[in-house]
Amino acid sequence: MNGDPLLTAQGISKRFGRNAVLQEATFSVREGEVLGLIGPNGAGKTTLFECLAGLLATDAGEVRFRGRPLAPAHRKQSLFYMPDGIRPWADQPVGWALAFCEALHGRPRGEAAALAAALKLDLLLRATIGSLSKGECKRTLLAMGLLTPHPLLLLDEPFDGLDFRQTRDVMALLRTRGRTLFLSIHQLTDAARVCDRLVLLSRGQVAGEGTLDELRVKAGLTEGGLEEVFLALT
Repeated sequence: MNGDPLLTAQGISKRFGRNAVLQEATFSVREGEVLGLIGPNGAGKTTLFECLAGLLATDAGEVRFRGRPLAPAHRKQSLFYMPDGIRPWADQPVGWALAFCEALHGRPRGEAAALAAALKLDLLLRATIGSLSKGECKRTLLAMGLLTPHPLLLLDEPFDGLDFRQTRDVMALLRTRGRTLFLSIHQLTDAARVCDRLVLLSRGQVAGEGTLDELRVKAGLTEGGLEEVFLALT
């Protein structure tokens, strides 16, 4: 992590009717870091990811990538967004989907197989994606995301359905891939353990951004975990 901004979001706002889901959300994602997006259900995390990915039009705000404005139509070249709860190609085997992604993105031959082994998917290659458990599907989606060439991955709840050991192993793998990661995480224990910095989102507003120590200082606390810090700042 070199600390230079890879992506900067400035004043991102989004309304659905009278409901202001995002209100001038401003933060940066630094090159090479693991940034966590933290907030309760309904805070606007998924909406923020969809706005960043260009899937939802914003009402206000700007996204810049490496210092240059990044229009919604061009974002799929710079970032890859993996939503939570999707099952692409549900009738196809896991092995077929990974091989397809490997070929689609021009990855080195054998990379899909290596990722399948690292994510313990090698015994599931003939299983259809629709038949997988939540945790198995999540690991398959992570493999698909890692087969993309994008420098920035937006992963919505990447550890949902994984146990403690699987979460640890997946995070170790993610850190070896040399990618910048922006993770939406609802489990505060996971977030505090795996993220370099955090963005705290509450009722559509950014309540804080920084390391846990920096956020603790902002909250006026001398000690306490992420939960205490979040409650103090929101």
